[in-house]
Amino acid sequence: MSIEPEEIEARRSHFIDLSPLRESPAFARLWAGGAISGIGGQMTIVAVGLHIYEITHSTLAVSLVGAFALVPMVIFGLYGGMLADAFDRRIVLFVAAVVAWASTITLATIAWLGVETVWPFYLLTTTTAVAATVIGAVRSAVPPRLLPRRLLPAASALGGISVGIMITVGPALAGVLVASVGFAWTYTIDVILFLSAFLGILSLPKLSPEGEVQRPGLESLSYGLAFLKRAPNIRMTFIADIVAMTFGQPRVLFPAVGALVLGGGAVTVGILTAAGAVGALLCSLFSGRLGGVRWHGRAITGSIIVYGAFVAGFGVVLVVVSFGHFGRVTLSLDHANFIGIAVSAGLLAGAGAADNVSSIFRQTMLQTAVPDNMRGRLQGIFTVVVTGGPRIGDIYVGIIASIGALWLPPLLGGILIVALLIVLTRIQRGFLRYDALDPKP
Repeated sequence: MSIEPEEIEARRSHFIDLSPLRESPAFARLWAGGAISGIGGQMTIVAVGLHIYEITHSTLAVSLVGAFALVPMVIFGLYGGMLADAFDRRIVLFVAAVVAWASTITLATIAWLGVETVWPFYLLTTTTAVAATVIGAVRSAVPPRLLPRRLLPAASALGGISVGIMITVGPALAGVLVASVGFAWTYTIDVILFLSAFLGILSLPKLSPEGEVQRPGLESLSYGLAFLKRAPNIRMTFIADIVAMTFGQPRVLFPAVGALVLGGGAVTVGILTAAGAVGALLCSLFSGRLGGVRWHGRAITGSIIVYGAFVAGFGVVLVVVSFGHFGRVTLSLDHANFIGIAVSAGLLAGAGAADNVSSIFRQTMLQTAVPDNMRGRLQGIFTVVVTGGPRIGDIYVGIIASIGALWLPPLLGGILIVALLIVLTRIQRGFLRYDALDPKP
């Protein structure tokens, strides 16, 4: 459905547009509840890793938390999308939230009881991850029912703010709480914070799907995939994101970079890991004028190309440092290459900001160009993309680094991102003509 040109508003302020929070109290409560409960969720993710390590003293045991949860998250991401297209989205959100809350309560209970068997932690964290995946797929399909179309880019930017707050505040709080009051109290605080999610969900209006409704199952999923096949613009956003996540995720290099290239050890790893999130958060804070952008396909293409350039720049820094004076360093901060660390963090922050711009417009396209009765399934497929893409990227980095040098994966990956986006947009030229005034999937 076309919209009028005046609905694409140019704002004078670069600061984030808070209009969605003012114009829709239901959206404001859902956003605030998700952000607050998300802080608790990130606390628990970190606390579980620390707890398992304390019990087992094994890094492998900690890494298995993500490994066990991956396949269920993919399956239930798809299933959650089908549920969102078949039932009242408020009810689906509530049931999934109850499951996640009950799992967190159980975690707190076994911590208070002093249980030191590892398998309950795997089971409960997988259950929580599955429920969170369903919540994410369904929640992303809700804003178009609460807000006018012109405010959806601003709503996506606000989502970036909440995610940035979660992944910066949550882990930091977890470290402080585990060290000061222990695991049981940390999980219990998450249980309390999670109540805010119910406030946001229960205050939503009825959100029954519009249009043709299909029962969840293989036929429903096949229908969603068939729609995606007929939706070149939406399909292109998925492909572009897979390219960026596959070739532009150097995070698994950070421990080796901190030990062998830039120095600084764990401190450097923390700085490089946080840089992308900080960049995304700052980008969302100053996203005010993004709501006035009309050509979303061009914005996505340009931001991902910039993302690839920043990633390649990080590779260049590693090349320069590796073959320069600081090519051999120790874990001591006294021997860290502070200039290299600062430049690398700046480049990774730039990559995080560019990825956030891409995310805002990809999410907006998904919410505006896809019919309401298909939106949940497409969000579910998108969940699979954002869940699986970084894992594929980790494999790419591991293989390239093992046969080359630490600087090769980001340098080569960044170049590939730029080249592939240029090729893809030449093949799918209509993507660059995607018009927010006349959104077509």
